[in-house]
Amino acid sequence: MSKKKVLVTGGAGFIGGNFVQYMVERYPEYDVYNLDELTYAGDLTKHSGIESKDNYHFVKADIADRETIIPLFKKEKFDYVVHFAAESHVDRSITDPEIFTRTNVLGTQVILDAAKSIDITKFVHVSTDEVYGELDFDPTTFFTEETPLQPNSPYSASKASSDFLVRAYHETFGMPVNITRCSNNYGPYHFPEKLIPLTISRVLNDEKVPVYGDGKNIRDWLHVQDHCSAIDLVLHDGTSGEVYNVGGHNECTNLEVVKTIINTLEKSDDLIEFVTDRLGHDKRYAIDPTKLEKLGWKPTYNFETGIAQTIQWYLDNKKWWEQIISGEYQSYFEKQYSI
Repeated sequence: MSKKKVLVTGGAGFIGGNFVQYMVERYPEYDVYNLDELTYAGDLTKHSGIESKDNYHFVKADIADRETIIPLFKKEKFDYVVHFAAESHVDRSITDPEIFTRTNVLGTQVILDAAKSIDITKFVHVSTDEVYGELDFDPTTFFTEETPLQPNSPYSASKASSDFLVRAYHETFGMPVNITRCSNNYGPYHFPEKLIPLTISRVLNDEKVPVYGDGKNIRDWLHVQDHCSAIDLVLHDGTSGEVYNVGGHNECTNLEVVKTIINTLEKSDDLIEFVTDRLGHDKRYAIDPTKLEKLGWKPTYNFETGIAQTIQWYLDNKKWWEQIISGEYQSYFEKQYSI
């Protein structure tokens, strides 16, 4: 009996990369294919521990390259597709929206067309809570799967568009799909343009940490390993056509996150530097994951234990993130903030 084949797009990125490792180690009976174009945020060194395993395979390709993607699907006959590949940095979407439309919308359409060309068992599209827009500061309000989509940034608009495409391929062509929408992820191998890794790297170097506005914007934090287990469950047990929200029950203001990291590393709050707020900065995101929990999932990390583990990982892997932020990326980090 041949192994089932799982294609993970964007498997050299942060969440996709953690998911590739998770699947390779958890399902030795599956062949796991990591498809990634290796753009600025793609990094294969994170897979050094699995690259020699028989069930791990890497394919370098652009998801929007139809002439490459369609033949690949017809050749390999993938059983499952888990679609992470996307441009995901909000600040970048404000300065260069076009690449977000190309990758997140047109790229998703190509992957859907490729999946439609074969007898696929399940297509899981990994989206974001940002497609719902923003919540006010009322702690009793949450995003549910029925919340209307009201994206406020070019990034979230492109993700909402791809969500609609995935839904349409289910409704029109009967493709077996699920959409997951997660809250903010954190954990190992996070590219240092995002809040937590950027703060850790700057604090360790005694550099100023830029905080947008007054720092009171709230995010719900989800450890990446909890996210991986959620997607695993949806992949195997999710009802076709359904959307599942994935949240960590860990709401914190951006300022609270920054201060937690500073205090853990025994540095001074003097490192905090308040800067002009991001354009269209959403006030609050908060996920209600009840539907997924009824399917059998629960997060295993609270923010206190998860952030401590994450900080320790960055301390233990200083060489990795120093290499990532050096050289060609340095000028970008000096100009762009994502807090």
